[in-house]
Amino acid sequence: MHEFPLAHALWFTETRPPFDAAFPFEALSLLALAGAIVGAVVWRVVARFFPRPELGFLGFLGKLGPWIPRLLGIHAGVSLLALASRLEFFVPTFQLPDTWWGIGLGILEGIVGVWLITGWKVRPAAALLVLAGPLGMLGIGVVPILERADLLGIGLFLALLPPDDTRPGGRVVVDPERVRTALFALRVIVGGTLILLAYTEKLARPELSLEFLDRYPAFNILQVIGDQFGFEVSDLVFIQFAAGMEILFGLLLISGALPQLVVIAAGIPFNATLFFLGATELIGHLPIYGAMLALLVYGSRPDTAPVCSWFPRLDGGMRTMPARNGATDTDAGSGTAVERSDRS
Repeated sequence: MHEFPLAHALWFTETRPPFDAAFPFEALSLLALAGAIVGAVVWRVVARFFPRPELGFLGFLGKLGPWIPRLLGIHAGVSLLALASRLEFFVPTFQLPDTWWGIGLGILEGIVGVWLITGWKVRPAAALLVLAGPLGMLGIGVVPILERADLLGIGLFLALLPPDDTRPGGRVVVDPERVRTALFALRVIVGGTLILLAYTEKLARPELSLEFLDRYPAFNILQVIGDQFGFEVSDLVFIQFAAGMEILFGLLLISGALPQLVVIAAGIPFNATLFFLGATELIGHLPIYGAMLALLVYGSRPDTAPVCSWFPRLDGGMRTMPARNGATDTDAGSGTAVERSDRS
């Protein structure tokens, strides 16, 4: 099996080359960027002509809606606890130094991980998770923490929509008004993280990705296809192509349009890498898996599917994908009506 290299190259290589100012502005790099932007715009326009949810047969997934905050807490908590047990902070390859600062960060990471897994009084734990990001920047640097902002995205989501301690298992009443804000924050942060990684690990540091492909040559799927048809695709060209795909996935997550299809399409390469890269890949990608699960589940519910593509407007209105029939979705949990005819 061969898939796009959506793994973090930094987790599986030792080279730390400087940033290349020229490679992002090469013709193919700019073409990949333009293609990703055009693809995301076309995707959102085409989404206007689809019902919501777009894949009705996946409606059974919507039953997980009340449990999404709890599940996200588990995803982030397990990732944090696993990293703390390996004496790593946020980033699978960053070993905590044997100093008071490193020991303190490791203890904080472990405490927050256990706290999120327990699911009790999660909002303070989520606030600590968000605070841990700036604290880590003091020792690791700004860019490495921003490259793991998917963890911070889950922290912000849980601060806005934590599990309900008064209900069994922490399940919540699914209110589209609360979901749209929390999910918007999660979409933007996780999607933005993918876009940043496409730049820092591929376009801005092609040498880093080249070393990754040297170690795992099967990830150059274009060359695998080329071998069957008698043409060659260099690793540099493939890096530009992979960066464009990662930017496209990031933009599609931010857009929130056709969330079921987006998650299915993005989930194939993200999950396929586990067969090659093992536990490190799983631990590092758990927050992204959680974010995709949230988008998939909320996108599979008639009451929350319209708000998956919500963007804030200056007038306070909703910016969602309009439905073809201009119908109204009603939230069974809160009685809130969500107009499906709102214009994007």
